[in-house]
Amino acid sequence: MGENNNGKVYLTRERLTELERDLRELKGRGRTEIAQKIAEARGHGDLSENAEYDAAKEEQQHLELRIAKLEETLSRAVPMDSSSLPNDKVYILSLVKVQDSRTKEVIEYRLVATEEADFDKNKISVTSPIGKGLLGKAQGDVVKITVPAGSLEYKILEINR
Repeated sequence: MGENNNGKVYLTRERLTELERDLRELKGRGRTEIAQKIAEARGHGDLSENAEYDAAKEEQQHLELRIAKLEETLSRAVPMDSSSLPNDKVYILSLVKVQDSRTKEVIEYRLVATEEADFDKNKISVTSPIGKGLLGKAQGDVVKITVPAGSLEYKILEINR
């Protein structure tokens, strides 16, 4: 949570809905399934030497941690609508089309909050090296970004919502 956002978590409406659905699923079906596993393991006798019971209790702890983390994230969530942001510069929720100056490859990134980042879907966190390098820049700007694998140079071709 290294973002300087006063503890707020900025999420798209879609991601907020997805997290709320996940939380309902974990609290409902997830807890029910764990309770059944614990009850079944308890029925196998002596709990002091019951590996199945220990595994079920550990799974329950992991489930409760996931629920607590989701609840904490949702309690700080602020839904964002990209249509209310200008297109003059790169902001959170911007869809940025860049061209790698070395390879000439064109890549499109969506800048999102850390909690929503998914590199496989080209959703990068505003706190990542690339995200930080693009934030506040305008169309036509050339940015040099240091990443763990070295250095990148991108030209910003387009900024959309």
